[in-house]
Amino acid sequence: MKPKFFFPILILLLSIISCKEIKKENPETSTEPTIEKKDSRIKIIFDSDANNELDDQFAIAYMLLNGDSFDVKGITVNATRNDVTIQGHFDEAERVMQLCNLKDSLPLLKGAEGNFEEITTNFNPNEYDGQDGVDFILEETKKDSVIIVAVGKLTNIALAIKKDSTFVDRSKIVWLGSNYPKPGEYNQDNDTIAMNYVLNSKIPFEMVTVRYGQPSGTDAVAVTKVEVDEKMAGLGPKAIEPITGRHGGTFDNFGDYAANLFEHIFEHFGTDKVTPSRPLFDMVALSVLKNASWGETKSIPCPILINNQWVERPNNNRKITIWENFDRDAIIADFYETMNNPKYVSVK
Repeated sequence: MKPKFFFPILILLLSIISCKEIKKENPETSTEPTIEKKDSRIKIIFDSDANNELDDQFAIAYMLLNGDSFDVKGITVNATRNDVTIQGHFDEAERVMQLCNLKDSLPLLKGAEGNFEEITTNFNPNEYDGQDGVDFILEETKKDSVIIVAVGKLTNIALAIKKDSTFVDRSKIVWLGSNYPKPGEYNQDNDTIAMNYVLNSKIPFEMVTVRYGQPSGTDAVAVTKVEVDEKMAGLGPKAIEPITGRHGGTFDNFGDYAANLFEHIFEHFGTDKVTPSRPLFDMVALSVLKNASWGETKSIPCPILINNQWVERPNNNRKITIWENFDRDAIIADFYETMNNPKYVSVK
């Protein structure tokens, strides 16, 4: 190559290289494909008997203000014996949503008022008790991979399986319930037939144990009234529209409402058998989804409940997951952190 052509060609090559580097450094002008950041939030539907005690309310607030961790598709409610009308559970869930400034921003639907046996006798899949909530669960799980976090009786879940057998292939149940391997427990006893129906299905199932009075269950994740009075005052975002609480009074933040709920709940003596406290059972089912290190798991052949006694089925090929031995201090600390630095879940 003659020298007089060398330098112009060199300059042209350098210019081309420079332009390519500029494009790579400026994503607005780049034609290079971009990699979207994966959404790591856990997609859930929360199935609750919200007007039962007070742990449901703590769980709902914790969930709604953990927007970095949870993608909440909606809330469904069912009725249990502490309030046998579905409207009371709907109203209480709505109050907590209003305190979190998310009323009418996320779906809230009524599920089953009765039990599974009552509803499925002469079952009409086009018209039945709990249809709004159950159909919502079925439709949402067709759109995306959604976990159902159930913290009451399992009637809505059993009805979903009854109506659409393919439901078992597209979701997972995380249930707060049972004293397994011992008998009894409120959520279990409210509809044992529904629970057995779900256990005998193929849907992936995780049981977050309660175990009244035992340090290995969610019963140990408890707070005292004194602690709530000292730490909860004013916590959480300020509600744009205050609520009237279920026991009366007006509240514009969840912390003050939580303290009021504690004023009207019966005493519960925890694992030390001495100090009156209230377990935050339902919140634990969410917290271990957020951070699995806050509990321990084991896989077992799925048992069945017969005459209120757990019967092991060691040859059962179906396995379920048992959650136990929860990190009480880490879970409670995360609740307070959430209340102090809330991050709203996203809404459509």
